[in-house]
Amino acid sequence: MKKIGKFFGNFFRRIGLMFDKWLITPVTRIVLKFMKFFKDFAKSFDRISNKKSSLLVFSLVLAFLVFVIVDQGSNVMIDQYAEILYNQPVTAVYNEESYVVEGLPSTVDITLIGQRRHIFLAKQSPSKGVSVDLTGLKPGNHKVTLKYTQRLKSLDYKLDPSQVTITIYEKVSDTRNLTYDILHQDSLDTKLYISNVEIDRSDVIIKGAQYKLDKVATVKALLDVNNIPNPQAGDITVKDIPLVAYDNDGKIVDVEIVPKVVSANVTITSPSKEIPVKVVPVGNLAFGKSIKSMDTSLTKVTVYGEQAAIDAIEQLEVEIDVKGLEKDKEFNVTLKKPKGITELSSKTMTIKVIIDNSSSKEFENISVQSENLDSGLKVQALSDEDRQVTVVVKGSEEAINNIQPSDITAFIDLKDYGVGEHEVEVQVTGTDLKLSYASKTKKIKVKISQK
Repeated sequence: MKKIGKFFGNFFRRIGLMFDKWLITPVTRIVLKFMKFFKDFAKSFDRISNKKSSLLVFSLVLAFLVFVIVDQGSNVMIDQYAEILYNQPVTAVYNEESYVVEGLPSTVDITLIGQRRHIFLAKQSPSKGVSVDLTGLKPGNHKVTLKYTQRLKSLDYKLDPSQVTITIYEKVSDTRNLTYDILHQDSLDTKLYISNVEIDRSDVIIKGAQYKLDKVATVKALLDVNNIPNPQAGDITVKDIPLVAYDNDGKIVDVEIVPKVVSANVTITSPSKEIPVKVVPVGNLAFGKSIKSMDTSLTKVTVYGEQAAIDAIEQLEVEIDVKGLEKDKEFNVTLKKPKGITELSSKTMTIKVIIDNSSSKEFENISVQSENLDSGLKVQALSDEDRQVTVVVKGSEEAINNIQPSDITAFIDLKDYGVGEHEVEVQVTGTDLKLSYASKTKKIKVKISQK
């Protein structure tokens, strides 16, 4: 046992001597040398730092190190710069003659990421833009990825959106009749009227998905008056009139229309006619008063507008309110355009009403006529008292003396009356509107029968 213990003791002693020789002693020497070096360096640094030139060199070195650190930081910031390009157009590659694509955005936003100078160069240099290749895709729903092609590979980019779900339909076609609408017709000279429009074709071809073609109720050419140069009476050819498809609710249907525009021959006319002005007093004057005369600044006026309206109008009625009037009065009236009339030669007129004391006169044996009786019916009075009436005329004595029985009309309105016996109200009118007319017999009895 003693030998074994002695052996292990010598073994560990040798190991300790080796550590002391090869590790502890060398490390200790190195540490002592460093301590001596820094001690000597401290003395030397103290001597150098007391010199003005040494401080200047040290400051320059320190400033250079700070510049390098800041520059490295700014480069990091530049590398993280980003800019958004808004509303960049999207181009789709597919067979446009055979298919219709829905759900694909027309534009996207692109975020460019990289150094500022690289982004500037990217914006100045041409690119192939945003595209999506749909070649080979069949009708149905598909999720596709948009791609942005940029010549500078040093930039990263993000698209918004980058993926979209689209629907592909087979493109079909159909034929539709073509009609037209006139836009901004109010901007045309009020004395002019578009009487006829002849489009250079009667039908067009519409193309698109079947469900959209089923929605199309009409296709119209939109003739804008503002696009007619210097419109005047006569025939004018208008080109490049756009076409639009509408559904039953008047909403635009997005389909392809062939051709996209048409031409039309537009006929502009200026129909007119001179008609008399008729003043119609409305309301009852003060008790015991009547209208002696009405002097007007206008007796005739020229009207412009649609030919049908021009042909139908015979006079222009101008109403004045005389309710409760008991003395002379002058009215300044703005003339109103009847339906279908676009312009009047005069816009205003004055009417001077002269008031007189009222008197009355009876006109006997005024025959009662019938109006608005259905063409398949006939009417007859049930008694002699129902054939003629006495009419009381009230107004200025001078005006009453100038009226004749032939100027008075008594009638019954048989609109909506059928076969049978009826008691109908008698109505009376006269040529002189300054006077009032009333039948002493308020109602008469008549019999209506088939012819």
